[in-house]
Amino acid sequence: MGFIPCKADPDIWMQEQNEHYEYIGVYIDDLDVASEDPKSILDQLSNDHNFKLKGTGTISFYLGCGFRYNSGGVLCQTPRKFIEKIVDNYVREFGKKPRDYTSPLEKGDHPELDDSELLDAKGIEIYQSMIGALQWAVTIGRFDINTAVMTLSGFRVAPRRGHLD
Repeated sequence: MGFIPCKADPDIWMQEQNEHYEYIGVYIDDLDVASEDPKSILDQLSNDHNFKLKGTGTISFYLGCGFRYNSGGVLCQTPRKFIEKIVDNYVREFGKKPRDYTSPLEKGDHPELDDSELLDAKGIEIYQSMIGALQWAVTIGRFDINTAVMTLSGFRVAPRRGHLD
């Protein structure tokens, strides 16, 4: 179709089209098409290349990230839906909603000094899953928690009860 992979990220395909570029972001079996005429690209994928496409239309959710247009018509992304999913998983695991926090680390917390008991295999699995979800939340827009998440991720191999709490 004339698209070439981006040198910075080979999962982003791009094509110059008159005075703008068209992009196709690929993640496993998900596509994100950015173009003045995305329908023509989708039609070509379906008709000429036999892609089975579903959920086409204006983007509202992609890889855990929600999308919306602001009042000025600018497309904005938000990790809100993913954060809600993290909270739902927490409720399933612990039977209650977490307290409201502004960061995964409380002010004055020093996880490197924690000497509580080491977690068992199930606790380690829960901890690693929570850290992974928070790392993805950082990737899709919650940059404000990056330092705290990276600090806590240093304990993934042998987390303690205090780290999980």
